Formats: sequence, C-alpha cells, structure tokens
Amino acid sequence: MTFSIANCQSPISRSRGKTAVSRHGQIGNWKLAIKNGFSLIEVLVVVSLLSLIVLVLMSVFGSTQRAFRAAVTQTDVLEGSRSAMELIAADLRTVTPSYGASNAISPVNFCVLANYNYSTAYAPLVQNLPGATTVSRTNLLNYFFLLGKQNTKWFGIGYVVDNTNASDLYPLYRYYTETNLAANPLALYANFYDSVINSQWTNMSRLAGGVVHLTVRAQDPNGRWINGSWVNGSYNQYTNALNTLFYPPAYGEAQLYMYSNTVPAAVELELGVLEDRPLGRAQSLPFNSTAQLNYLAQQSGSVHVFRQRVNIPNVDPSAYQ
Repeated sequence: MTFSIANCQSPISRSRGKTAVSRHGQIGNWKLAIKNGFSLIEVLVVVSLLSLIVLVLMSVFGSTQRAFRAAVTQTDVLEGSRSAMELIAADLRTVTPSYGASNAISPVNFCVLANYNYSTAYAPLVQNLPGATTVSRTNLLNYFFLLGKQNTKWFGIGYVVDNTNASDLYPLYRYYTETNLAANPLALYANFYDSVINSQWTNMSRLAGGVVHLTVRAQDPNGRWINGSWVNGSYNQYTNALNTLFYPPAYGEAQLYMYSNTVPAAVELELGVLEDRPLGRAQSLPFNSTAQLNYLAQQSGSVHVFRQRVNIPNVDPSAYQ
C-alpha cells in the first residue's frame, strides 16, 4: 500500500481551496461588471444631451404658449372692436330730424367734431407702415353726437375717445341721455358737450381701449362726403337748403352741425384699435413722452382698422333739394 503525502489533504485544506476558488470567481465577476459599466464622461455627456433636449422642448412650449395667448388676445380685440362697431352702427341708424329752427339755437340732430376742440394736448398719431420708411398713416380722432326719438322720449347719444388719460390710453366712451318728448331736446347735446369738455368720463360707459383712430363722415343721398368744400371752396354745397353749420376742417376731416330737417343720408365709420400687448407696453412708458410716441409710431402692424357704411333710414330727402 502506497501512501502519498501530495494526495493527502485535510478537510480544512480542501475547504480552503474551494473558498479560494469561489472567491476568485466572485472577484472575477466583479471586475467584469466594472468593465461593462458607464464611465463618468459618458454619464456627463448623456446628462448634457438630456438637458439640451429639455431646454429645446421648453423653448418650443413657451413659443407655443405665447402664440396661443397672442391669438386669444387678438381674438378678444377683434370681437370687442366688432361689438363696438355694431353698437355704433345701431345708434347711427336712429338719427332723427328734430325739425326745429334752422340756426344754432336749434336742437342738434347730428354733429362731428375733432378731438383738438376739447384737448389742447391733442395731436394725430402718425405711424410708419410696415416695411416702408417714407409712407405713413395718420390716425385721427373725431367725437360725434346724434339725436334720436323713441315712443315718448328724445334721446341723445355721443361717442368720444379720451386722449388725455395717462393710465388708460385711448378709451372709447359712449354717452347716453334722454328727456320727455314734450321737452325741447336742445339741452341733450349741451349735456354731452359739457361732459366732454370737463372730462366727466364717469357719466359715460367705457366700450373699448386702445382706440387710436375714429372718424365719421356724413354723406348726402348721392353718396358724396359732406365736407362743405367741394364747390368753389364754399363751406355749403346746398346754400340755404342744407341746414348745416360747417367749421374749418381739422386735419382734413370735416366738422359740422346739422339742424332742423337735416341728417346724413349715410355715415362712413372708421375705427382703428391697437392690440392689447403693445397697448400695455405703451401704457408703461411716460405719457406723451418721446419714448411712448416713438413706440406707438412703430406699431401700425398691431392696429386693426374697421370700416362700415351705415345708411340712415330717417333721412329727409327734401333737406337736400
């Protein structure tokens, strides 16, 4: 019987050998895991790319939100302006001759005046047209009054844009007053005029803001603009037949009072409204300062202009014969 020391191992030695092998295997797998992981540079690159993607998505989302808000604001401006135009047109259709005396103490049936008649600070807002350096548009402001009759009452309606308010630029106001049909409606216009001259805006209803342009042109039955200056420079086309008192034109727009049986056969109405965002920016600048006027002069692309011709059902054709 042959005995070999080399083949003779104690249980402890065999177990230690297995432990060493087992540990060797675990260490080897651990080294393999480290070899298959991401390095710090790779992690930083991935984080940077993800951050860039998030920033791009946020930028796109912000642009979409701004475009959506601008579209909503523009829609509100358009809807509000159309509503104001419809209300003004409905009021103009109610103009009625008073058939009073043919002079300045007669009730005013209809009148159009320029804002500079009540505001010493008034000057037309001139805006450069988009893409043009030498072509501009002049925004003008008229205020006007009309007399109407309904059932047992006379009523007077006036519209005016306040160009003297620093905190609320170019608000459009509507004035309304009435009296008994048996009374003389002469005072209705006087009340409106006093409210305008004294800036009593609390007596009126605010319709819209940012109205930088408002013109009203009275027309005769032939569709001609009644400006009193197209026949030999005369201020009265129809001589004594037309019960109309003309004032000198203001910035090219006619100023007139109509009395007795005379009212326009039609009225051409123009309304220009500045969008809400540039309006808010302009209001943040000092009132009537060079900075504010220069800013508004560059915002012609943000002004929405509405035009409508309104026929007057109560016109008396004999007034134009």
